[in-house]
Amino acid sequence: MRVTLFTSNQPRHLSLASKLSSIAEEVFCIQECNTVHPGQVDDFYKKSNIMQNYFQRVMKSEKDLFGEISFLPVNVRTLSIKSGDLNGIEDTVLEEALKADIFIVFGASYIKGWLIDFLIDKKALNIHLGISPYYRGTACNFWAMYDDNPSHVGATIHYLSKGLDNGRILFHALPLVKDSTDPFFFTMKSVLASHEALIYNLRHNKIFQLESFEQDKKKEIRYSRNKDFDDYVAKEFLQRDLVMSNVDFNYPDLVQPFFF
Repeated sequence: MRVTLFTSNQPRHLSLASKLSSIAEEVFCIQECNTVHPGQVDDFYKKSNIMQNYFQRVMKSEKDLFGEISFLPVNVRTLSIKSGDLNGIEDTVLEEALKADIFIVFGASYIKGWLIDFLIDKKALNIHLGISPYYRGTACNFWAMYDDNPSHVGATIHYLSKGLDNGRILFHALPLVKDSTDPFFFTMKSVLASHEALIYNLRHNKIFQLESFEQDKKKEIRYSRNKDFDDYVAKEFLQRDLVMSNVDFNYPDLVQPFFF
C-alpha cells in the first residue's frame, strides 16, 4: 500500500506520517511548513505575550503526546513547501505522489483547483480536528472548550469535499477524559484519538467499508475563522484555569465513535 499525506510540520503531523509508514510500503508526505514557535514568531498566529503563553501550553501537551519534531522514517518521501503554496503546485511536481492507493489530508491549507477535483475522485480522507457538523472551521476544539462544550472536543474523519469540513462522515474520534486533568492535554489527545482510529481502520482494511453519513448543517454551533482567535479570547480562556474533572459531558449525536 502506498499513501500520500497532505499535512504540516508540527510534531502531531510528523507523528501521523511515521505511523502511516508502519503500515504502508511507501508514504509521500507533502508538508506545508509553518513556524514551530507559534506565539513567539509572527506566522499563522500573531506574535504576542499572550499567544506565547497560550501556545506554550499547547506545545507542552503536543510534546507529551507526540514528542519533538524529528526526522521521518526512510520509507517516507517528503516534499516541503511554504504553507499556502499547495494550490500553486503543478500536477507534474506531484506525479509520483498522485499514484498512491490512499490519500489523506491532515492540517493542510484549503485545497482548490485541479488538486481538489483529483482528491475527491480518489476518495481522499480528511482529518478535521473538531466534531462536525457542530464545530467547523479553525481551532474547533479550542472553541468547543471556550463554549463550555467539552463533549464536542474530538475529530471527524470524513471524505474530502470542496466545502470546508463538510464531506460525508465516516466516524468521529474522541479523547477519554481519563488522565486528562489539563484541558490542553485533553484537546491534544483528540488528535491522538484520530490517528489511532484512522490507523486501525487502514491496517484492517475497514476504512472504505464503513458507511458514510451526510452532515446536517442545521446542527452547526460555530463556524470559526483564524481571525476569531485573538489575544482577548486566548487570555480569557487561560484565566479560567479549567480542570477537566470539574466539567460535565453531554455527548451529541456521533457517527460510529472511536474513543481513545
